[in-house]
Amino acid sequence: MSSNKTLDELQAAVVEFAHERDWEQFHDAKNLSMALASEVGELNAVLRWVRNDDVDAVMADRATLEDLRLEIGDVAILLLLLCARVGVNLDRAVSEKLEVNSRKYSVSVSRGSAERPGSRK
Repeated sequence: MSSNKTLDELQAAVVEFAHERDWEQFHDAKNLSMALASEVGELNAVLRWVRNDDVDAVMADRATLEDLRLEIGDVAILLLLLCARVGVNLDRAVSEKLEVNSRKYSVSVSRGSAERPGSRK
């Protein structure tokens, strides 16, 4: 499978994959959202208990990186299926959210800071 697909092509591929297996019957918005949350949990589990200072070194391990890559794939598949199910264009949603965030987190206030606007130290 080519790794240079557009988002639309990837979405069509995951929708077709599910269709071929007659899984649409299970893919309502609630179930997809819950499955997405579960897969994000599995993604988090790859690095659970790794000290912040050790994350980069741990990611140099090919097996750990492969585990992370596969979990990212699961998350992306479910996100694309959810978008297809509810009619959300992922490109547009990301672009619009970036615009909102650029106003909320101006470079002059946010650069180098993990603080949220309006939060107290």
